[in-house]
Amino acid sequence: MITVDEALEKLLALAAPLEVEDVPLRAASGRTLARPVTARRDQPPFSASAMDGYAIAGEGAPGDQYRVIGEAAAGHGYAGAVGPGEALRIFTGAPMPEGATRVVIQEDTVRDGTTITLSETLGHGPHVRAMGADFRAGDTLDAPRVLTPSDVALMAAMNIAAAPVTRRPEVAIIATGDELVQPGEDPGPDQIIASNSYGLAALVEALGAEARLLPIARDTLASLQAVFDLAEGADLILTIGGASVGDHDLVGPALADRGMERAFYKVAMRPGKPLMAGRLGSAALVGLPGNPVSAMVCGHVFVAPVVRAMLGQRTVVTTPEPRTLAAPLPANGPRQHYLRARTTQAGVTPFDTQDSSLLSVLSEADCLIIQPPNDPGRPSGATVPVLAL
Repeated sequence: MITVDEALEKLLALAAPLEVEDVPLRAASGRTLARPVTARRDQPPFSASAMDGYAIAGEGAPGDQYRVIGEAAAGHGYAGAVGPGEALRIFTGAPMPEGATRVVIQEDTVRDGTTITLSETLGHGPHVRAMGADFRAGDTLDAPRVLTPSDVALMAAMNIAAAPVTRRPEVAIIATGDELVQPGEDPGPDQIIASNSYGLAALVEALGAEARLLPIARDTLASLQAVFDLAEGADLILTIGGASVGDHDLVGPALADRGMERAFYKVAMRPGKPLMAGRLGSAALVGLPGNPVSAMVCGHVFVAPVVRAMLGQRTVVTTPEPRTLAAPLPANGPRQHYLRARTTQAGVTPFDTQDSSLLSVLSEADCLIIQPPNDPGRPSGATVPVLAL
């Protein structure tokens, strides 16, 4: 067995950033920006009024009077200049006219025909958005980064119509076992529902990959090979179950027949000890345990970093965050333990039962407490590393 850190190192050696593609801006949110993008214009592209009011030259003082010479609105600038004693009716977003240095908000004026008088409540200005105050032509949005809606708005303002993003990894997911049927089917008396593949598909899709759920592979070499044929073209293959050493665990032999280059088998962790990884042709492969919680925990610990690496993201392995224990933690054995836990006002509390078959407990958990091998136990109030879910 190898440690979790060693397994991660070997797994990430199998994953390289995928190629870059340009996507329309409307399709860019949630994608990973692969290269910096450069603003094609200043924002604002001109000095603009920040308020509705009157553009004047100079500061002005209460009681000063000005002759209104015209009007400017957003999208409709004033072609002339504003001189001493003149004012231009202006609206938010309109370009500042030549000669004007500030905007007096309309609440601070009294208008009589074509004359305005600055009131005693005259406030401070200038109520002008300077040209290039947000960004300048040539400024960049750095990469790599997962594009947020705010990033998309920024790129639109930069006059960028398409974003260079990393291609989404295609992840083929193969559940194995005669005991499995698909959700919605009627299981036989000795069968259960295939839940792991659906949870893992949701996980990798949330990370930015595309999941391809393949048919359940039955416990024969012929069935496994047929389903492996369907995984052709995937960047990452996930198998679920069948990777241990029982008489019906045939994933290892089937992959050996196909020439898989194994990177490791078995990790000193719980849940999740029977984990296998390697390369099958051009695809990275992770053989996950069949127990539902084991598969999902390994998905968070191992599969997620592989997907992020394929996307070329800056942060690939999530750094555990320190949190306070709200209940004592018993001593741990020789394998690193990922305990399902919930966050309370007092801190994090591990669930009383940590059975790797209980998806209901994992569903209630919002984090995993990471307990090192041979840890002597921790009292309430101690600080522990936690992986948020």
